[in-house]
Amino acid sequence: MTQGNSLRVYLALVFLSGILVGGIGVWLFTSKTAASGFNPQDARRRYSEEMQTRLRLTPEQSTRLQEIFKSTHQRLVELRGKWQPEVKAIQDEQVEQIRQMLNEEQRAEYEKMRQEREEFRRRGGQRPPGSPGRRQF
Repeated sequence: MTQGNSLRVYLALVFLSGILVGGIGVWLFTSKTAASGFNPQDARRRYSEEMQTRLRLTPEQSTRLQEIFKSTHQRLVELRGKWQPEVKAIQDEQVEQIRQMLNEEQRAEYEKMRQEREEFRRRGGQRPPGSPGRRQF
C-alpha cells in the first residue's frame, strides 16, 4: 500500500470511529433522558448549580437566586391557573369537532387513541414496556 493510500485509510478510519463514538454517545444520552423523563425540579437544581459554579455566586447571591426561582415559579403557576380553563375549553371544542366528522367505527378508534394518550401523559411521557416505538401524543 502506498503512503497516500495509507493516509486515506487512516483518515477514513478516524472519521468512521468519530461517527461511531458520536452515535453511541447520542444513543446513551437519549436513552437515559427518555427513561428518566423530564423533571422540572431537577432541571432547576442543575441550572442553579451551574450558575453558582460558573458565576461564582456568594452565599447571599445563591439565597437570592433561590428566592427568584421560587417567586417566578409561583407566578407561572398562578398564570397557568388563569388560562388553563380557556385552553381546556378550546381542546374540548376540538375533540367535539373531530368526533362529529368521524363515522361510528372511527369514533371508537379515536376514543381509544385519546385514552392511550391520556395514559401516556399519566406515565410522564413513558411508554409501557414492550409497546411499539411509535410516537404517542
